Amino acid sequence: MKVFRHTSQDEASLPGSYRSVPIPRDLGMLKRLFAFSGPAYLISVGYMDPGNWATDIEGGARFGYTLIWVLLMSNLIAVLLQTLSARLGIVSGRDLAQACRDHYPKPIRYALWILCECAIGACDLAEVLGTAIGLNLLFHLPLLIGVLVTGLDTLLFLLVQNYGIRKLEAFILVFVSTIGVCFLLELVFARPEWGNVAAGFVPKLSVKSLFVAVGIIGATVMPHNLYLHSALVQTRAVDQSNKGKRDACRYNLIDTGLALNAAFVVNAAILIVAAAVFFRRGIVVTQIQQAHEMLTPLLGTAMAGTLFAVALIAAGQSSTLTGTLAGQIVMEGFIKFKMRPVLRRLTTRLMAIIPAVIVISWKGDAGSYDLLLVSQVILSLQLPFAVVPLIRFTSDRGIMGEFANRRWVTALSWIAAATIIGLNAWLVSDTIGGWIENAGENAVIVWTTAVPAAAAVALLLIYVSLPKALLARYVRPVAPALPRVALSSPRYERIGVAIDFGVTDPKVLSHAQTLASHYNAELFLFHIVEGVIGQVFGKDAFDDEARRDSEHLEAIAQQLRDAGSRVHTSLGFGRVPVALVELAVENRVNMLIMGGHGHRGVQDLLFGTSISEVRHQLAIPVLVVQ
Repeated sequence: MKVFRHTSQDEASLPGSYRSVPIPRDLGMLKRLFAFSGPAYLISVGYMDPGNWATDIEGGARFGYTLIWVLLMSNLIAVLLQTLSARLGIVSGRDLAQACRDHYPKPIRYALWILCECAIGACDLAEVLGTAIGLNLLFHLPLLIGVLVTGLDTLLFLLVQNYGIRKLEAFILVFVSTIGVCFLLELVFARPEWGNVAAGFVPKLSVKSLFVAVGIIGATVMPHNLYLHSALVQTRAVDQSNKGKRDACRYNLIDTGLALNAAFVVNAAILIVAAAVFFRRGIVVTQIQQAHEMLTPLLGTAMAGTLFAVALIAAGQSSTLTGTLAGQIVMEGFIKFKMRPVLRRLTTRLMAIIPAVIVISWKGDAGSYDLLLVSQVILSLQLPFAVVPLIRFTSDRGIMGEFANRRWVTALSWIAAATIIGLNAWLVSDTIGGWIENAGENAVIVWTTAVPAAAAVALLLIYVSLPKALLARYVRPVAPALPRVALSSPRYERIGVAIDFGVTDPKVLSHAQTLASHYNAELFLFHIVEGVIGQVFGKDAFDDEARRDSEHLEAIAQQLRDAGSRVHTSLGFGRVPVALVELAVENRVNMLIMGGHGHRGVQDLLFGTSISEVRHQLAIPVLVVQ
């Protein structure tokens, strides 16, 4: 297999943040580690989200300390797999979704993408329910209303993401710290039996605890995190020499170890608190709300319940941000389809809100807990379809060169994958067997639906697991020879210029004059009257504001004429994007020059995004001068 082509800025994961974080050279280890630190902490959020809470509380309340070993095993697997994910991104310059697109034929790519979208939807379902439950516990907001309110966190995501990757990492770190402090205090209040805690690290598993164990694995080793990590490490401006990549791999290993072990401590604390408070008293917990209500009387402090609710909201909100990033990466990586972050966020959120509303309306608040557990089992079932390609790619010298996995790393990775696949196969066969047994005369429905679906998924997993030698005839060349590009010399005879009488006008006009001189083109100066009268009456309005704007525009045009340019002026009325497009079409310009004001986040919501609307409606080049 050929080496993946080097990633350009346009093809990069998260292009707005690609190589945006400089890495200092010739400085101490701690300063360099600080520069690399961040991606793993974003990833660690997924390891302590509300879905983890459901499985950890369920495991601790029903089985005591006996499933702590599952948490430890899951964490070790997570550290191994996230390290491989980071190495793939650093060395190949491709995230895991892009690597799958480069390697597998289209039907397989689309199947893997659909499975991954299901996992992201299941993950977001956990965030929706977790945040809604937290709001219910703190403010007594009905759960159904809380689910609908979670749709508003799109604004939070927009605000944070627009301030850059380092600000996002710092924002998430605040949430992670909040969760950690809350549960360490809960652990102090619970006073667990530390001898039994130590005994819980000895592996034990029964048919009854299998469902919860698989849920813990799905909640801990989350598939979308493997795609996300391979993209986030590319936000660092790593030296592309072998030494630079080797250093980056080493620092990211440290970052991953620290962040995920902190997540393990939080998850273990949740399970231990549940075991110490509920299992010891023989209390069966069927809702997160029930766990919250019982903490205060059983631990003798009102602070216990408040800490629980605050940490739950922090977990839901922080996981929401990383889930959205993962959704962008997966969609762009697998099918090369770009979507605005706010639309992607709304799409993902709707995938979660709809089933949550249906289940809560049908089964009431009690259904939310079962839905949380099911969402984590879905994550676990999708996990092999991310793990197997990751191991294959990072073990391939054609892709990774000297950074390919050593034999002992490959062996450990496949053991981890086999463990996950084996537990999932056990759960699926046991579940389908139960359905058939309980269906009676209707068992034929299970045989004709669930069994073929399980078989199809198994065949897909076998396919992506096959050695590349067996797939060579089907694999699309990774770096095909590029066809020669037919180049031409465009002529711009009529250049439109958007003027808003702002600080960017001098730069916009300077560019326009230079291009007009080069092409011997005519300039068409456009200005839009945005006042209320102009928006209501359109061209029929010519009030004082319009008159002043017309005079100002004509003065600018005369200045350009005095400098030797041929210039025309036109006023538009109403919304800027619509009016600009109308003027550009009406005057038949074959290039439009606009000024970019650089506002982001809330300012975009307040002032609009004219450039984006205009360029999507015009079939001519649009030059944006910042």
